[in-house]
Order: sequence, then C-alpha cells, then structure tokens
Amino acid sequence: MKQKVVVIGAVAAGPKAAVRIKRLQAESEVVLIDQDTYISYGGCGIPYYVSGDIPDEKELRSTSFHMVRDERFFEKAKGVTTMTGTRALAIDRQQKTVLVENLKTGEQQQLSYDKLLLATGSEPVVLPIPGVDLPGVFTVNDLHKAIAIKDLIAKGRIGKVAVIGGGAIGVEMAEACKDLWGLEVALVEFKEQLLPNLVDWEMAEILAKHLRDNGVDVYLQEGAVEILGNEDGWVRGLRTNQRTIEADLVLMAAGVRPRSILAREAGLNVSRGGAIVVNEHMQTSDPDIYAAGDCVEITSLVSGSKFFAPLGSLANKEGRVAGDNIAGIPSVFKGGVGSFIMKAFEMSIGSAGLTLAAARAAGYDADLSLTSPSDRAHFYPTQAIACFLLVFDRRTRRVLGMQGIGPMGEGILARINGAAPLLCAGAAIEDFNNIEMAYSPPFSAAIDSINAASYVAENICDGRMRKIDIRDFLAFMENPDSRPDWLLLDVRHPREAEPFVEQFGSDRWLALPYDEVRERYRELPNDKTLVIVCNAGSRSYETQLYLRQVGIERTLVLAGGMNVVRRLSVDWLP
Repeated sequence: MKQKVVVIGAVAAGPKAAVRIKRLQAESEVVLIDQDTYISYGGCGIPYYVSGDIPDEKELRSTSFHMVRDERFFEKAKGVTTMTGTRALAIDRQQKTVLVENLKTGEQQQLSYDKLLLATGSEPVVLPIPGVDLPGVFTVNDLHKAIAIKDLIAKGRIGKVAVIGGGAIGVEMAEACKDLWGLEVALVEFKEQLLPNLVDWEMAEILAKHLRDNGVDVYLQEGAVEILGNEDGWVRGLRTNQRTIEADLVLMAAGVRPRSILAREAGLNVSRGGAIVVNEHMQTSDPDIYAAGDCVEITSLVSGSKFFAPLGSLANKEGRVAGDNIAGIPSVFKGGVGSFIMKAFEMSIGSAGLTLAAARAAGYDADLSLTSPSDRAHFYPTQAIACFLLVFDRRTRRVLGMQGIGPMGEGILARINGAAPLLCAGAAIEDFNNIEMAYSPPFSAAIDSINAASYVAENICDGRMRKIDIRDFLAFMENPDSRPDWLLLDVRHPREAEPFVEQFGSDRWLALPYDEVRERYRELPNDKTLVIVCNAGSRSYETQLYLRQVGIERTLVLAGGMNVVRRLSVDWLP
C-alpha cells in the first residue's frame, strides 16, 4: 500500500525506521527530517572520538563499507527523501500535517503524512547554575560539540577539565580527556556513587578507585554550584558545595531527558517523566503517529514498570519495530532490561536488570550475592579477578539483575549478555545455576562466573550462607569498638593473613588456615561472632558450614571476600 511517511529525527531510531519502511514498501514516500546537519551517527562513540580512539568524526557517520550517511546517501542508496537543517515546529493531527522550518533560510512549509514517526531523541540536562553559558562549557550531546571539544584540546588550549556528572557519559569523557591527552581531570557527582541507577554501590566504588588510580580526581556527594569565568570571559573553574576546581573546560554530563515537546504540544500522551507513551507496536495515543528511541519510555521485563532507557541499541530495535508496523507488519517491542556496558581505562563494567536499590524500591524482598572469581581458569597465566553482583528476590527466588566489573575484554560482556535473556524470561536462581556457557581455560572457568554467582544466591536463599555485606564490614573496620563481640577469622594462607594479624592484633584478627580448621576449631572462642574472611568467599563459606556442624553457630561470611575489599578505596589495608 502506497503511503506517505514523515520521520522526525535522524540519528538512530528514525533512520532505522525510514530505511525499513522503504525496504518493505518501495512504493511509499518516506521523508526523513532533522534539525541537525549531521545525521545517523554513532552518538555513543563521541567519547572515543574525543579520546582519539576514533581519529575522524566521519567514522561515526559511516557505514561498515565506508559510505558517509548524509543526505545524498539516504536519497541515492536508500530512496529516502532527507531534509537536514530542518526543524519540525508543530503537528496538526486533524489535517495530518507537520509544519517545518528550514533553519538556514527561515522558509516554512507544511508536510502531509499518512503515518508519522517521532524519533526526536533526548536532550541534555543543563543545570540551573550561574555560568552555564560561558565559553568553554559544553554539554556532550551532539557531534558538533564533540568536534569543538576535540579541537580545543588538540590545539593545546586546555590543561584542566571538570566533568559534571558521574553517569556513563561523564565517566567516558573523563577517561577520554585523561587517557590520550593527559589533561588534569576532575569528575564531580552529586550522588554518593558513580553510575547511579545503573549499578550498586559496590561496583561503583571499584570503578571510582580505578579512575582515581588512573589520575582522575573523583568527588562524590558534591553538587555543582557555579561555573566561574576569567577576565576574558572564558571558563576558569567549577565551584561545588565543598571546593573550587580549576578548569579550562567544563563538560556538563548531568543526564538526559526525553525530547517530547512536539508530542506534548500535539496532545499526545506523555508520561510524568516526560517520555512519549507508546504501546508494543511503538504506537502513540494517536494511531497514525508512532514514536521510538530516546524520546519514549519502555517496559521493564523484570518489574513490569515503565522506564527511560536512552540506549542506541534499543533505539535501533524500536525503530525497526515502528517501521514494520507502519509498513503493515504487526511487530512488537516488548521492552528490555537495560543491558549496559562501558569501559574505563583498563576496566569494563556492565549491568542488566534492576539494582538492589531499585528492586527494593519496587517492593521486592531483594538481596544480593557478591562474588569475585577469576575471569578465566585460575591456572591460566593471564587470569585476573572480576567481581559480580547478582540481585534476587528471596521470596520468589527470581533473579532481578546482574552486574559485573573486571579487566577489559569480553569477560564482563559475555556474562551480562548471558544474563540478559534469562532476566527477560523471568528466570529463577536455579535457571542461572544451569545456564550453559562455553568453556575453555583462556576464556572462562569450568564453573562459569554466572553459575558461581547464582550458587551463592541459592546458598543465601536457602539459609546455608549467612553473610555480612561489604558496606557493613567496612563500617565495622572503621570503628571496631562498635562491635566488641566480633572477631575476624582469616582462613587464607598464613603469608596473606599475618600482616593483618600484626596490624590489628590477634584479639581482633585471628589467623586459622582453611586446611587446619577441622583440626583446630576448638581453639576458637565461643563468646564471639566470627566474621570469616578469605579472598573470594568460597573457603569462608565452607568454613562456616563446618563450624556449624560442630556447634559454632555465630559466624558471618564476608561477601565477595578480600578480592572486593582490595578494589575499594580502603586506607587500613596493610
């Protein structure tokens, strides 16, 4: 059926839908509109362009066969009429027209449509503080700004950078400025951790330490109060509620919000959070108008609630589904689990599903297992430690989320990708126990990290493991006198345990090697709660089980073990 389709927004979801419609309905007229002159680019690659990993911005706009995705490309190769530098001003739903304006000439015209797709994306949050309009202050939301930022740095005009916002873009931009260019970088986050709402505190703290170890100053629980200018009118620093940070460049990465004003003014349903409301067919409250990408909310396949997921991977899927339905194929996009991964220097961090905080806020009886296994067979020469956090519901045994952090490579990605389909299917702990992952010593352990995390979750759920979480352990170590009835029991090799015994004394930190517990358990005091410590937690758990068999019940296992503690910013380690 021949029809006229207008697509507003040409970065991810819009081009995907436009091209899909032309493939399915070659006779239809498809018009792609965007207010920018750069279209269909990989926005998630901007930090890597600034860092120099991607040397030319055209690579972000190119296909895998090295054709630049510009107006000519879409018109000649895809058959899609393309209008760049053109802003959509208003939608007339009764007349089924869109009023657009050429930003160069000011000329306005009405475009008629049979079907309309809104792929207007998201817009950066600009903090309402003095100085945001100073030269040298940038949001990181389009390719033009990325080019300007890189140009300033490459010309040697920048020595110090302040990044506002510890989300993914903020962390990536902090790395980009530090890693290649060697700039002084400060990262300021208002909340108590980096990557809020994406990972839990334990994972975020490991990331924060890694950034600090690589020369990035990380300031948490600090709010930006004012951006300061110099006598020439250029930015000179950032003032927070605790300090003043010198800076020649301020990058504002305080989050994004859906760009939905066009939909709202047209009378379409918009959520309380500002996202366009769509059904599984990506259809808005007007059956002839669809929406996809960062401007919409989607359904969490874990909790069933709606959430905002500004991810390029999801935008492309949503665009395809919208294109299918516009072309008459009844496709559905059921939702997602927010699968996420990023790199920071030589570390990768990822997640899928709910954090512990989000799960509890949603009403689940949620708990976590924290593990720190080797990322491949322990005997393989290049093995290293990775840390995983599995969130689960004690009542139903359903797994609600998984997070991981470890060395750069495919290890964390593989586990997050393995967990995501199970989360979509509502899998329980037992399903995670039995998931089959490919095994070879250079790639993984025989008991995969996903399986190990779920085994610990099962032991916690069934009451076999009684644990102390890392945060509670650290609080105790900061103030041991708060729990005079607690005693650290270190079951590691004496060479590992002795420095701690020497530092804290045997009345606080007791060494009893794992392989001597069965012979020497009678030496343990009966009037103390034993906090059992090893590197990964497995020896501590086995010790706890044995001590219970011989009548010693007051024990706690340190979740994640010293592998996790050593990756946190802890000043009491020997």
